[in-house]
Amino acid sequence: MAREIVWFEDVHKTDIALVGGKGANLGEMTQEKIPVPPGFIVTAEAYLAFLRETGLSRAILAQLNGLNPEDSKKLQAVSEAIGQLILKAQMPERLKKDIKKYYWLLALKQLKPGSKLAPTDVREPVAVRSSATAEDLPDASFAGQQDTFLNVIGGDNVVTAVQAAWASLFEARAIYYRATKGFDHFKVQIAVPVQLMVQSEVSGIMFTIDPVTNDDMKMVIEAGLGLGEAIVSGSVTPDRYLIARKSLEIVDKEINLQPWMIVRDPEAKDAVHGDKHVSIPPEKQGAQKLADDKIIELAKIGLAIEKHYGFPQDMEWAMAAGKLYIVQTRPITTYKPSKDKVSVVVEGSKQDAKLRSDTATRSQLTQLVIVKGAAASVGWASGSVKIIHDPKDIDQVLKGDVLVTEMTTPDFVPAMKRAVAIVTDTGGRTSHAAIVSRELGIPCVVGTGTATSALKTGLMVTVDGAEGLIYKGKVTLNKPTAPSAADAQVGGKTESVPITGTKVYVNLGEPDVAEKVAQLPVDGVGLMRAEFVMSGIGEHPRAMLKAGKGKEFTQKLAQGLRTMAQAFSPRPVIYRFSDFKTNEYRHLKGGEAFEPQEANPMIGYRGAGRYIREPDLFALELAAVKIVREDYDLKNLWVMVPFVRTVDELKKVKALIEEGGLRQGNDFKLYMMVEIPSNVILLDEFIAAGVDGLSIGSNDLTQLTLGVDRDNAQLAAMFDERDPSVTRQLVQIVKTALKHSVSVGICGQAPSVFPEITELLVKAGITSVSVSPDVAISTRKLIASVERRIIVQHAIKKAAGN
Repeated sequence: MAREIVWFEDVHKTDIALVGGKGANLGEMTQEKIPVPPGFIVTAEAYLAFLRETGLSRAILAQLNGLNPEDSKKLQAVSEAIGQLILKAQMPERLKKDIKKYYWLLALKQLKPGSKLAPTDVREPVAVRSSATAEDLPDASFAGQQDTFLNVIGGDNVVTAVQAAWASLFEARAIYYRATKGFDHFKVQIAVPVQLMVQSEVSGIMFTIDPVTNDDMKMVIEAGLGLGEAIVSGSVTPDRYLIARKSLEIVDKEINLQPWMIVRDPEAKDAVHGDKHVSIPPEKQGAQKLADDKIIELAKIGLAIEKHYGFPQDMEWAMAAGKLYIVQTRPITTYKPSKDKVSVVVEGSKQDAKLRSDTATRSQLTQLVIVKGAAASVGWASGSVKIIHDPKDIDQVLKGDVLVTEMTTPDFVPAMKRAVAIVTDTGGRTSHAAIVSRELGIPCVVGTGTATSALKTGLMVTVDGAEGLIYKGKVTLNKPTAPSAADAQVGGKTESVPITGTKVYVNLGEPDVAEKVAQLPVDGVGLMRAEFVMSGIGEHPRAMLKAGKGKEFTQKLAQGLRTMAQAFSPRPVIYRFSDFKTNEYRHLKGGEAFEPQEANPMIGYRGAGRYIREPDLFALELAAVKIVREDYDLKNLWVMVPFVRTVDELKKVKALIEEGGLRQGNDFKLYMMVEIPSNVILLDEFIAAGVDGLSIGSNDLTQLTLGVDRDNAQLAAMFDERDPSVTRQLVQIVKTALKHSVSVGICGQAPSVFPEITELLVKAGITSVSVSPDVAISTRKLIASVERRIIVQHAIKKAAGN
């Protein structure tokens, strides 16, 4: 008799052919009384019965026949076609009924004896996971290739999630792996564990030996807030605790900043993937995620599991209401040995020449902290302090210095490029210092309030951009070698970067880093800032024009544009015309003679209105764009108009662009920034005036909606793009653009900082998201997760319609 559905307690570790490696281990641990959330498994026999009774095998083989796995576009198309075949097929009625029955019985087990619950009333959240039956093949690793669905609620949705898990066996990455390894696509089958959902406050991964250093005297626990998907996917950096196996002493802690987490969505009453991404309050982001006593308790569970299996284990765990659970275990079969040791070296310190991992933790360095501020760009760097009060003195900043100033402006960029870190007295995460530092990939701490007075030029300091701390002396963190982020960024094998329908662009302005950033798996540049190149030119364009050097200005600007366009070709580079404020323009050489003193430059003489009043200067920019597009044949360079106050302004700027010899067409697109409330209110009219695309500037839109100066450190807490007055406008912008079939993206800092903003916009249908380079990969992973849920929800609606 076929065993199409079984309880965890009915299977053992030897039942891999029936329930896959994950399912077999869940059953084994359940029988050994390990704290595992209860559940059942829709077996591989059920999957085979589905294929047999629907007749899908032949159709799937027809799609796979002759496929070249190296042809990425074809591979993706085949994957999507097979996925649709599986999702649209009618599951055999008996299987549907049995899955719903087991889901109902699982819910009944959670109730007090004698309680009643109708099958149609079950709303118990469950996790629907994938378990490949080939996980025990030699030289094969199928882990992570299939989908997991968290917080699935309702019997019909459990059925849909099971079917979606089957479909994920033919995800592009899974087809590619089997094809290149020579595995028969139908010899690898899939079972689907359905497990009671643990609404974890903390979750993570545990290794019973150190998998990086191959140290079998220590074990590693990684912990993060919320559900485990964010940690397992690598989208956030968890805490890392090192425990001595014999003494169960915690010998090292690495506490990392976690800006967001995944939690159950309380509004999801009947859903597949009933969870959401939320930001973590600032005061909790840098706190230790798992208490010391729970670290020890978890370590004991891990060692007990290793003893049972007789082999080092890699486990996923969760904690809810103070109780620890193991939700998965597998053997550690591959790891890279390393001779490196974790240590903290403090040079010039009289207290400790070296604080080693078995005697000290990073937290013990707090005694060396001399300045604190807001974390603005992650990284760790040491250098000599150079305090600069006037941008005219930036030549004093040498390569390797730590630039300390009240606040930076675009004319500081040459010095910022030489510095190893930036520290400012004022500003928040959308300040110039924060944005440029993230782009340059150097640590930055802003809003310290006292850095220019507390620090002295020549003092050796270390800047921790992740924690917002400045240490006295040179402090070096020596960590175990592991695959670097660059491996994933250039498409290495250490990390799989998903393909997404929503395009992922980067915000960039510095041509010097274009080649490096172009190696990222991104679709182009969604925002190229003019100000960086102009700062490098160093002289006010009006002063240059007056001195007869207008052509020189154009040539230098064109060189910067060319560098960027060449690096990303054929991917688009969207150049935002200059949007200097008067206070920033004044700092350029000769600027004081031409720039007025304004009480509030942020809403002063800037953007489109400036081009209309000074068409001769605007013509210099247009000429530079034309040179790059025509003389160098880089047709991937497009343009964007910022800060357009009225529809009439847009029309006048369009006329100037055409006068400059640039005309919209298939290979030349004109975008407009949507960053003023008037843009949102009159968006239909702005689109009708003739633009090819829109890009949301969330920084200015938030500032002008809430009436908060984004550069004012005292008001930083009030500047929040997640305010309903802002998010409603974001959704309205996307819907209006889609109504008119116009591309719409976002290039403000919001999606780089708040994953819930990205999730909101992807669900609304935004066509692109442009973020700072340091979060491009994690943003694509987040988008892939959201898109996958949208596909499943669409399948549910379609099935309901049938």
